[in-house]
Amino acid sequence: MNIFWRAVRAATLCAVLLVVAAACAQTRGVVGEWHGTLTTGKGDFSLIVRIMETNGITSGMIESPDQASGQPTALTLTEVGSERLAFTVPSYKATYAGAWDESNSGWSGTWSQSGLQLPLVLRRAAVTGSVVEGLDGTWESSVTREGRTFRLVFRVATDDGETRVKFDAPDAGATNLSANVSREGDRVKFMVPITGARFDGVLAPSGDRVTGEWTYPGRAKAQLEFVRQRIEGRDTTRQRPQTPQAPFPYRVEDVRFTNADAAGVMLAGTLTLPAEHGPFPAAVLLTGSGPQDRDETAFGHKPFAVLADHLTHNGVAVLRYDDRGVGASTATASFLSATTADFATDADAAVAFLAGRADIDARAIGLIGHSEGGLVAMIAASGNREVDYVVLLAAPFTDIRQVMLTQQRLLGPLRGIPERNIAATEPILANILDGLAHARSDQEASALVETMLTPAHMTSLEIPEAYRTLYVQQMASPWMRYLLQIDPPNYLSRIRVPVLALNGSRDLHVVAADNLGGIRASLTASRDVTALELPGLNHMFQTAHHGGLAEYAETSETFAPAALEVVSTWIKRRFAP
Repeated sequence: MNIFWRAVRAATLCAVLLVVAAACAQTRGVVGEWHGTLTTGKGDFSLIVRIMETNGITSGMIESPDQASGQPTALTLTEVGSERLAFTVPSYKATYAGAWDESNSGWSGTWSQSGLQLPLVLRRAAVTGSVVEGLDGTWESSVTREGRTFRLVFRVATDDGETRVKFDAPDAGATNLSANVSREGDRVKFMVPITGARFDGVLAPSGDRVTGEWTYPGRAKAQLEFVRQRIEGRDTTRQRPQTPQAPFPYRVEDVRFTNADAAGVMLAGTLTLPAEHGPFPAAVLLTGSGPQDRDETAFGHKPFAVLADHLTHNGVAVLRYDDRGVGASTATASFLSATTADFATDADAAVAFLAGRADIDARAIGLIGHSEGGLVAMIAASGNREVDYVVLLAAPFTDIRQVMLTQQRLLGPLRGIPERNIAATEPILANILDGLAHARSDQEASALVETMLTPAHMTSLEIPEAYRTLYVQQMASPWMRYLLQIDPPNYLSRIRVPVLALNGSRDLHVVAADNLGGIRASLTASRDVTALELPGLNHMFQTAHHGGLAEYAETSETFAPAALEVVSTWIKRRFAP
């Protein structure tokens, strides 16, 4: 479930193979690279599986680009055939078992890990190193659903002897997904492995149009026409001019530090320091919901890289780090088992790391939290005397139940959900969230959701029967239950240091009018509170027209310069370098 915002990630597999098992079954149809996505209550985790047969020996590797080091690890094949695929991943303490599903053009099965049973479809990836002639360019079409039009874009480019394809559905918030293309004469096929979307069409004699059938799992098929946009001599990739590029006029260090309060958690990040002599005031950046890297990469943007660059140019050292179990950060337990309180201990570890450095002013270390990261900052700052200031970027103040219902009400129409459906599902979702907030155990929470998911309610919530178990696990997860029980006023009332709270007027995830006033009123122990609603900005602090998901990826602006200036000016006035 998307509480605040998150992006779907995809990556290619590093070509490293390790022989781990032998199989006697016929494996020709299984050999190759397979992509899938685990949808959890805390984000989407992409998985890449590669199976190879050499001299009769079958081997396999798996990679989760969104977790741990991002490096491939060995899997053990336990069943390999034309109809069944099963394997274990010892280092993940996970298993997978699936059967061939012709309707999905892949293996449909169950991923088991940490007590969770998650549906997972593995679909074949593109064959690398191949060239598809005559299709380079940007192909655009649109599909209408519930009265709203959703744009579909395939970007095809051939370089270094290989044709690569990326897919965007900007109005649905999906960008830069890996895709495949094939051509036989005038027959053209596009496929997005991670979603199962497919297009099968015929290329017009002019070479600039393909007409055919669009298929998306769970949706009615549609007849579409993709038109090639001819842009001669122009880079058609999305421009992100604010993303900082080396060489930098400041120092950059790769750093690692451990969380003494959480065994097995090692956090890796980037510390940027002004070129001048220190000690410097410093900021720790805290990401929003879901597994995030140190740059808070989403929708093709790197907002934390931009924010860190701006602050460092203004004399403030900045530490940004990958979430536990993401990127280069590691954790003994899964990211999925952590709560907002656990992330607050990671923030405390980051502050302690900075306080121990001679080039950092230990009396000027602050936390800057975005979205759920704002809640993390509140919890950490309320009990950590080494925190000297707090910046809250679109942080929620109202209870998370209300935040979620408001999100559904405001974002639903922009995503093609009819208002009658939103009105029908709101009381159902509200009752589930109310029950979860008072559940005393994982078992009680699961039983409660199971009871409430009547056939009628599942229909209203548009939950397929195959995803019933997943929905229960998502909603009853420790993270969700903790989030529903967080009391922001309790933490805010104990913060004594200066606080800056910012919201965009077009933020549809954490609405300024619902949250800023409460934050200001609850900071009773602080004598220095600034709460500002910045006109025209969305949840990512980009200049926006309506605040919907489509704008996140479409705009070239990553972080509004005016918002950056507000943050840096506020810090410098209190903690001059």
